Amino acid sequence: MNALRLAISWLTVAPIAGPADVDRHSAGRAITLAPLVGLALGLLAAVTLWVFEHAGLSFALAGLLTVGAGALLTRGMHLDGLADTVDGLGSYGPPERAREIMKSGGAGPFGVAALIFVIAGQSLAFAALAEQQRWFAVVLAVAAGRVAVVPACRRGVAAAPGAGFGALVAGTQSRAAARGWPVLAVLAATVAIPGNLWLGPVVLTAAFVLSVLLTRHCVRRFGGLSGDVLGAVVEITVSIAAVGFSLAA
Repeated sequence: MNALRLAISWLTVAPIAGPADVDRHSAGRAITLAPLVGLALGLLAAVTLWVFEHAGLSFALAGLLTVGAGALLTRGMHLDGLADTVDGLGSYGPPERAREIMKSGGAGPFGVAALIFVIAGQSLAFAALAEQQRWFAVVLAVAAGRVAVVPACRRGVAAAPGAGFGALVAGTQSRAAARGWPVLAVLAATVAIPGNLWLGPVVLTAAFVLSVLLTRHCVRRFGGLSGDVLGAVVEITVSIAAVGFSLAA
């Protein structure tokens, strides 16, 4: 229960306090449970999208407001991590310089462009799914982002120098967890696209593979894993999953 409370307090704005003392063991268990928090956020996203759509809003506006509501529920930290990560990747300096840029607190042109692209992509994908009443696909796309953080923190991944959150969670996930959650999500994706059992699993498999490749590149570029990189992993995985699921809409 402490691990679940910690996962909720880290990943949402829910007024649930985590344990007073957090070490790598408890942090690792919280990351292992992150997909469950993702499932809850996915359900809330689907309900929010349904409410906006039934309130008479256009599908596009309902999708945009749903993405905005999701950002509020997560303090916008994943979007912030995405912007910082892309700005860091866009720099030409050594890893130390890239980490300085990521910690600067501002969003550069690369980060702003990434935010526009991701928010627009998720909004339009959710709109297409809502138009076809594909609520489970919305739930699974949002949950998939939190599934992706488990393999991102797999054993063997080092934390970036000076990364507080990264130092707690990098390298904490067992092979069973890093593989088990994505496999479960891929199996669930067989019903994400009605009448097409193979496209959903292909979409999620591609999303997870790309998230692993992104993590590896960031670890090499920045000298290790950080919380910003995990935020980027979440948002990019959600975007790929949502857009991929909407291909059949």
